[in-house]
Amino acid sequence: LIAFRVAKSQFPVFTLYAQKSCLNQRPCSRAWYIDRVQGYKLNGYTKRKFPAETRRDCIQLCLGQTEFTCRSANFDRITKTCELSEMDRMTLSGSSAFQQQDTVDYLENNCADEPNKLCEFKRLPGRILKTVDSVYQDIGSFDECRDLCLNAPYRCHSYDYGDTGDMVCRLSHHSRITLNDVQDPYLSVPEATTYELSSCYNVTIECGAGDMIARIRTSKLFDGKVYAKGSPKSCAVDVKKSLEFELRMGYQNLECNVRQSNSGRYMNDVVIQHHDTIVTSSDLGLAVTCHYDLTNKSVTNNVLLDIKDDFEPALSEEVIVDSPNVLMKITSRDGSDVLRTAEVGDPLALKFEILDAQSPYEIFVRELVAMDGSDNAEITLIDSNGCPTDQFIMGPIYKSAASGKVLLAHFDAFKFPTSELVQFRALVTPCMPTCEPVQCNQEDIGGELKSMSSYGRRRRALNVTAFEGAVYTSHELQQQLLAQQHQQLISRQRLLRLRSKRAAVASTSTSSKPSQEDMLLVQSIQITDKFGFDKQQQQQQPKSTAYDSNETIFISGEAGQGYCVNAIGLIVAVTVFLLAQLAVIAIWTYLHQRRRKQQHYSNEGLSSASSYGSHNGGSTMVTSVPNARSESLCKLYDSGFAGRHGRQF
Repeated sequence: LIAFRVAKSQFPVFTLYAQKSCLNQRPCSRAWYIDRVQGYKLNGYTKRKFPAETRRDCIQLCLGQTEFTCRSANFDRITKTCELSEMDRMTLSGSSAFQQQDTVDYLENNCADEPNKLCEFKRLPGRILKTVDSVYQDIGSFDECRDLCLNAPYRCHSYDYGDTGDMVCRLSHHSRITLNDVQDPYLSVPEATTYELSSCYNVTIECGAGDMIARIRTSKLFDGKVYAKGSPKSCAVDVKKSLEFELRMGYQNLECNVRQSNSGRYMNDVVIQHHDTIVTSSDLGLAVTCHYDLTNKSVTNNVLLDIKDDFEPALSEEVIVDSPNVLMKITSRDGSDVLRTAEVGDPLALKFEILDAQSPYEIFVRELVAMDGSDNAEITLIDSNGCPTDQFIMGPIYKSAASGKVLLAHFDAFKFPTSELVQFRALVTPCMPTCEPVQCNQEDIGGELKSMSSYGRRRRALNVTAFEGAVYTSHELQQQLLAQQHQQLISRQRLLRLRSKRAAVASTSTSSKPSQEDMLLVQSIQITDKFGFDKQQQQQQPKSTAYDSNETIFISGEAGQGYCVNAIGLIVAVTVFLLAQLAVIAIWTYLHQRRRKQQHYSNEGLSSASSYGSHNGGSTMVTSVPNARSESLCKLYDSGFAGRHGRQF
């Protein structure tokens, strides 16, 4: 079967047509084999070119191709040519390769095998498709609906759940990428959400004699890097627009940090980073393991895981106006809460605010740069024209609805691979009475250029700016400000001197435009990733020596990290300490009482002996004892007991 569209629809639904075509053999078990789009072609990615008399011949050439994976074909009805390509609309999403061509039919291979393991879906709020391919009822959760999409008998690219009825799941092979030729394919429903497939990754591990190789296959052209965690430069591979790539990690390579937990078991953490410089919420963390035994098994664990005028007028007037005090803050998305820490992917905003609400100025922002805290890596977020360099990392700068003195720039938290500290630096220029936004042309996900406003613009070329007796050119002033790397925030801004001069000619006068001086704002935030490698390694210990050779585990990143104290252990420690103190006190009390009793008995014995001797004159007791023994007893008494107690007789 061949699915195609023949016309644009203005109705509440758009129509999909299917045409039966007889082929020599059944190419796959999918519900249909080819998607056909009339009047369009995939431009610039031709792998092989063949003559073809009919569209059916071109289809069979693509389906029967064995030298490479044919994902699409262009059939020119006039020249009778068939162009085969390794790419399709999904692999080239975000580019402008899919273009109109009246004489060409675009044919997309629905039998092409694509990754379906580590898949990421993007939310499209407020819209649902008018027409879908499958509708399922009594589906218990979003996850079940998502699984239905990933295992559909066709290439499912979007789904919605619970928006058209309770527990109703709708699937479609369409997304915004494949609907360029359809007019108004979505219904606007504020509370509804469509989930579109962004990309999928299949990861396999090859365990060699002295290394492990992580091989990655993706459904969308990948432009970034893959590296061993902790070694983004020394154990990394830069990937430039590829669907397949790999990372080789030697067991004896100290830079790759492969760990050995016990005999024959090697582990490492791998990061798939979409941007060449920073870590974003779209990145993946993989914990890979090779376990060696007599059968040479391999185990893979996957973890989802910063003026001088040249003329002298006849009459001059000087006015000195203080520049506005501007603060840059890192806040929550609505600008209400100031944040010091965040996790990759958290919705944040950069907030530029004039502190004096009565200030006559407004501000615009340009040359906004993010820097890391270790090796001075940096990325430009807002260029010198005031436009975002990559709207998927940071959007345009816009005025707050509450005040024209506040500018906001939305972004999702990101970090650099080598540091958790991200420092933002921006040049802010005041203007009065208002700042005009700059118009920026940005490509959307479908590759179309769209114009957007941003409150940043290129600074006017000024000859010289004078301040406090020093003269700097515009370039020198910018370099001087950027050299202040360790300054967190400029507490006091320089005075902005505006000199308006009027020349009296006849009965009219003119005034010159004010000059402006840029201000450098700096702010930092600590951002942690969501991979959760360290915590997972502490919590998961190997409990057996038997491993499945195809084991795959998906673990989401932890939502937060902190420090914990074992309350039971603390209570036991305090209790033992108190019991030890009580035991010491009891022993000391017992010894003290015993000593007092001994002193009491000794005193009583001495008193009795003294009384007895006085009563008998001291002669009766010694008459029956030999003289030698009497003398010995007297010496013993004088040197011992009486000497200790100080009593004399």
